[in-house]
Amino acid sequence: MAAEAEKETILTRQGLKKLEDELEHLKTVKRKEVAARIKLSKEFGDLSENAEYEDAKNEQAFVEGRILQLELMLRNARVIDNHDAPADRVIVGSKVKLKDLASGEEIAYMIVGSAEADPDHDKISNESPVGKALLGKRKGETFEVTVPVGKLRYSVLQINQ
Repeated sequence: MAAEAEKETILTRQGLKKLEDELEHLKTVKRKEVAARIKLSKEFGDLSENAEYEDAKNEQAFVEGRILQLELMLRNARVIDNHDAPADRVIVGSKVKLKDLASGEEIAYMIVGSAEADPDHDKISNESPVGKALLGKRKGETFEVTVPVGKLRYSVLQINQ
């Protein structure tokens, strides 16, 4: 856990804002909601057999744990500023368009830090196999990456910072 506590959190400006907003919501809204649930459930009587009370206490533990996690991430945050970055190379914060050389399919990704990775919204971590393989690539370069389903070959079609 000590090594994890020291881990730098790489974020885009949007990712930083999203985590700050989540932390603010948890501290100002969610804490109060959970405290109200606990208070209400205590009125149901015997706490040893009160499922609502147990559920509310579990939610409180989750909320407090997430607050601590977010505070640690924000304390160790490094915001990526791409203004001085080379425009011709893939870095964290780059939006890239790739061509899968096996299927011919075109795919678009944004390379982000692991804290804001969201594959469902085409945001992949710089620590993922494809994200790691993409770092430093230039437009027109072809690369191969090993993923759980095997080897994939891509060509970089476009890079936007």
